[in-house]
Amino acid sequence: MHFDIRELIDLEKLRNIINLYGYWPVWAIVFAESGLLIGFFLPGDSLLFLAGFVASVPQSSLNIGVLIFGSFVCAVLGDNVGYATGYRLGRRLFQKEDSWLFKKKNLEKTQNFYQKHGNKTIVIARFTPIIRTFAPIVAGIGAMRYRTFMFYNLIGGFLWTFGITLLGFFLGKSVPAAQLDKYLLPIIGLIIVISLLPSIIHIIQENRSSKH
Repeated sequence: MHFDIRELIDLEKLRNIINLYGYWPVWAIVFAESGLLIGFFLPGDSLLFLAGFVASVPQSSLNIGVLIFGSFVCAVLGDNVGYATGYRLGRRLFQKEDSWLFKKKNLEKTQNFYQKHGNKTIVIARFTPIIRTFAPIVAGIGAMRYRTFMFYNLIGGFLWTFGITLLGFFLGKSVPAAQLDKYLLPIIGLIIVISLLPSIIHIIQENRSSKH
């Protein structure tokens, strides 16, 4: 029996899903990953990249302008929820028991990241999975001045949503429509690499620091 992995990743099926559900799943995941404790495992980078790619497909139901603007708003709002959570719950989060959704080590890792990079952590964290979710929470715990937080929040949200979504969009535009299925698997592989790259760089940097 012949099996082709491409049967599992049908661009036409993906397009139909987007046509059915529209922008809301993308926006909801961006919002949740940006500031809800349960959102750390969500694939924000890959989703934005893939949504941008799908928006580039002829006759797609996604408008790239609406997609990016909505994602930007949800990213900024999500960070605000994370900031409010940290500001109100504060140190109680460090006393919270671990569960399958919440790991105290993620909060502690983000706190160390914040101590190393300062206020610009809010921008850098946008491109670092897990840290992205906990950075606004730690900013709230540390009672960062809200005006300062919002300044970096807007910059980080803009660079993240516009940059990654447009990268997927223009990559999709550069691929001939007739050959989209042929290039889909390599593109999905690229999405995975892009999503993992910030974490890999961070791990390498941490290893170098520990050796020194």
